[in-house]
Amino acid sequence: MSTTPDEPAAPPQAPAATADPRRRRRLLLTITVLTVMVLAVDQLTKLWAQRSLVPGDRTPLLGDLLGLTLVYNPGAALSIATGMTWVLTVVATVVVVVVIRASRRIGSRGWAVALGLLLGGALGNLVDRFAREPGFARGHVVDFLAYGDLFVGNVADVAIVGAAGLIILLALRGIGLDGTREHAAPAHARPAPGREPSDGDEAHEAAAQEPAAQEPAARDAGPHRG
Repeated sequence: MSTTPDEPAAPPQAPAATADPRRRRRLLLTITVLTVMVLAVDQLTKLWAQRSLVPGDRTPLLGDLLGLTLVYNPGAALSIATGMTWVLTVVATVVVVVVIRASRRIGSRGWAVALGLLLGGALGNLVDRFAREPGFARGHVVDFLAYGDLFVGNVADVAIVGAAGLIILLALRGIGLDGTREHAAPAHARPAPGREPSDGDEAHEAAAQEPAAQEPAARDAGPHRG
């Protein structure tokens, strides 16, 4: 005698990947420490440049490739937008706000380093915009690192360029801000016991649980005979 098969049970959903609170606190600390370090080194080197260098004079470090020369830049890199200093101040302020808001979702060491460099560099040049002559939000940025005859920059610019390169690398690898990857790895790709999860491990773990969660549901859906 046959009985009506039970209704198949819906497979349980894999839990959403979330960063461990302790790990997130460590990543936020990384961002903070990097930001403070970049800002401090940037402002100290600018102070040194103002005291040690003469505007217009060039001190070679690597021949014509790299040198030291003091420049007060009202614009952006390559002296772009020299008449729009206040616009650059607004843009830098927006960048700082966006980075701070984005850091609340941090789950990746690589992104923590990138955001720390970016935030420190943006704040370094923003301090110049607000605090230096000729006035509030119109201040000229102190540049002193001369790259050939191309442009003159500073430590904040180096940090921003490094952050941009790291962000491109993370994007190419498919690593999101929260540490997940665009393409989940196979089920066997899990962190070794005792190792702290790396970028994307949370997503890999969730993907690995899906087949195991579906097997009991498939067995329950089969016919029962009496």
